[in-house]
Amino acid sequence: YHLFQNNSPLVQKCHLCRFILKLYLQHSLDSCIPGRRLLRGTSGSDLDLYTLRPKPAVIFFDCDDCLYFDNWKIAAYLTTKIEKHCQTEFGLDEGYAYKLYKKHGTALRGLIAEGYLSRDCSKSIDGFLETVHDLPIHALLSPDEQLRDMISKIHPSIRKFVFTASVRHHAERCLDALGISDLFDGIIDVKDCQFETKHSESSFHIAMGKAGVDNPESCIFVDDSVTNISAGRRVGWRCILVGKVGRDCGKKVTTEHAEHEIDTIHHLPHVLPEIFLPTEKSDQAEKD
Repeated sequence: YHLFQNNSPLVQKCHLCRFILKLYLQHSLDSCIPGRRLLRGTSGSDLDLYTLRPKPAVIFFDCDDCLYFDNWKIAAYLTTKIEKHCQTEFGLDEGYAYKLYKKHGTALRGLIAEGYLSRDCSKSIDGFLETVHDLPIHALLSPDEQLRDMISKIHPSIRKFVFTASVRHHAERCLDALGISDLFDGIIDVKDCQFETKHSESSFHIAMGKAGVDNPESCIFVDDSVTNISAGRRVGWRCILVGKVGRDCGKKVTTEHAEHEIDTIHHLPHVLPEIFLPTEKSDQAEKD
C-alpha cells in the first residue's frame, strides 16, 4: 500500500518516466515537422529550457483574409465603405481613413483615438460598424467544403473561436456564407475587446477570458497579420501566420514570431497535425 502512495518513491519515479516519455514524443514531433520554429519566450518553447508544453485547449481563428482568401476583394469593399463614411460623416480628407488604419490598427480605433467617435456613445459606433460592414457577403463568398472538413477534424477537446477585429454580425455572415457557422464555440469581436485591436495585448487577455482559458501556452492563434502575430506571441500564444504575401505591399511577408507560416488556412493540418483527429491513413501506418 505504501508503495503506491502519491509521495512514494515508486510513484514519483513513474511520474518522472511518464514526463520523460511525453517530452520525448513532443520533441520527436517538433523535430520531424518541416519548418517548425521552436520559439523562445515561453517555458515550453525556449530552446535553452525545452520542457513539456500543455495540451492545446483553444484555437483562435482570425476571420477576414484568414478563414477565406478572396484576393482581398472584401477588404477592398470595406476600405471603400470606410473611406466614404469618414469623408461624408466626419469631413476627413481622402486617404485619411487609411492613415488611421495604418497608425492605429483599425480605422475605428483611430477614429476613437482622435476624437471623431466616443467610446461612451455606442449608438454612433454601432452606426459606423453597421454602415461599413453592410456588404453582399453571400455574393462574395461561397461554401468551402474543404475548410469545413478540416475544422470538423480538429480534436473535440480543443475549443474553437473566431477572434476578429471586425464586428460580430460581419463575422457571422462570413461563417454562414462559408458553411462553417456551426463549428465554432463563439465569436470574440471588437466590441468584446473594448474597441482595442489585436495590436494590443489586452485583446488577447480578453479573448482568453471569454474562452475560459488561463494558460497562454495552451492557446493557438491563426492570423494573416504579422503585427497581430507578434502581439499574440508576446502574450505567450502559439502563432501561425496565414498568407505569405502582404496585401499592402504585394511582397513576401514573414515574421520570426510565428511557429509556422502557411499559404492558406487549408494547410493547417500539415503544420499542426497534433491538434487533429487521427486519419485512417495514419491509423493504418501505426498498425503497420
